[in-house]
Amino acid sequence: MGSRPPVVDHGPRTGDRVALTFDADMTDGMLQNLRTGKVKSYANLRILDLLEREEVPATFFLTGKWVQRYPALTRRIADNPRFELANHTYGHAAFTDDCYDLPRVPAKGMTADVAKTFEVIKPYGGRQTRYFRFPGLCHDAAALDALAPLGLTVVDGDVVSGDPFAKAWQPLVRAVLDKVRPGSVVIMHVTEANAAMTDEALPHILAGLRERDLVPAPLSEVLAAG
Repeated sequence: MGSRPPVVDHGPRTGDRVALTFDADMTDGMLQNLRTGKVKSYANLRILDLLEREEVPATFFLTGKWVQRYPALTRRIADNPRFELANHTYGHAAFTDDCYDLPRVPAKGMTADVAKTFEVIKPYGGRQTRYFRFPGLCHDAAALDALAPLGLTVVDGDVVSGDPFAKAWQPLVRAVLDKVRPGSVVIMHVTEANAAMTDEALPHILAGLRERDLVPAPLSEVLAAG
């Protein structure tokens, strides 16, 4: 049994770097929506296109089921030297009770769930990390204890965009730019159908960061700065 993993919200408040992070959720219900045609996509290609075109570093917290559903996109992310890959559980189930109505991971299955996700991501290579984000940012002492053997760092974040199920892009821009500071970790989503406004907000967020002399950087570099 290792020691309880550290939980970080942001990097040092020095310098000019910030981390843009994108969660890639995937539940069994989302997979069913894809199979039945109820939803077209949970992968926002416009976000990737923009980040690539403007050469913006980013870190992607991937669920194992998203990786398995979108292997070519996972390869695309892994092949970009400006992108990092991190762990967001296997099927986006909650590690505590009362976490946004998400189904619950059994206590005895928590360690295996996260370990399995690292194994799913591993073959893609690229800039892989030992960073992990809980679904809904929901965690308690028992959840942290369960992950102790895995040698990871839990990354919550200090700037929540609020992009899931948003109906307009302007509030996302305000949410980010009102709170972002040197060392910030910004939370957004790449799950298109569940975060349809993110690609529209992102150009304005990037412009606002430039106006504030803040520079996007990989999460590992932001956390290690200073």
